[in-house]
Amino acid sequence: MREFWRGAATLIDGVRWWRHRPRLMAAGLIPAAIVGLVLSAAIVALALALPSITSFLTPFADSWDEVWSTLLRLVLGAALLAGSVVLAIVTFTALTLVVGEPFYDRIWRSVEQDLGGSVPDAPYGLWRSVGDSASLVARGAFAALCAGLTGLVPVIGGACAAVLGALLNGRVLADELASRALTARGLPASERARFLRGHRARVLGFGVAVHVCFLIPFAAIAMMPAAVAGATLLARHVAGEPSTLPPRAPQGS
Repeated sequence: MREFWRGAATLIDGVRWWRHRPRLMAAGLIPAAIVGLVLSAAIVALALALPSITSFLTPFADSWDEVWSTLLRLVLGAALLAGSVVLAIVTFTALTLVVGEPFYDRIWRSVEQDLGGSVPDAPYGLWRSVGDSASLVARGAFAALCAGLTGLVPVIGGACAAVLGALLNGRVLADELASRALTARGLPASERARFLRGHRARVLGFGVAVHVCFLIPFAAIAMMPAAVAGATLLARHVAGEPSTLPPRAPQGS
């Protein structure tokens, strides 16, 4: 568990990067805000439409006792909403990383520079970014499906879905956020996965911390630059490079 909490603390280290590169971090809010507002509107629209959706999906319950039909539709609605939130989080991350590529590239480079040494320069082009994001959405959809199905379990389904969603989605988020820094070191997807597997607890701790923060309204927007900075620190750690924040770093961008 110690490594898990150290992984969660890596996100806090990313937040501290606001003191080192405030202008770069502030710029990283722009793409996050654009994507976040669009997805938030979609989630609100889904929530408002849930009564109609659940009624459409359960016509057989129309002849049931009102208590049981209402209970069934409440459980189904909660499962749909839980799965949609998990999918929205991973979609937010994927879209924001693509839309904000120039912003987050500068944040990543600033972390690499301030921790010393040369910045890894293996190419990480737009199409690779799009491919990684598509993979992230696919894995996020699987996590959302699992969380949604778990939410159908009576009584304990909601709590179990929340925990399962955090664990599955946390691993996916950590993988995607750290992919830039690891790919820049010339590591293909298989090698990236091997590096991350060697530090499962820390990687999971970081990813779960990001997932939980992204559940809070508007926190996803505020935390996205910190998540990118923290993921760079995480990538340096799993690659065996120094990942300790310096006492001072150059100000500005």
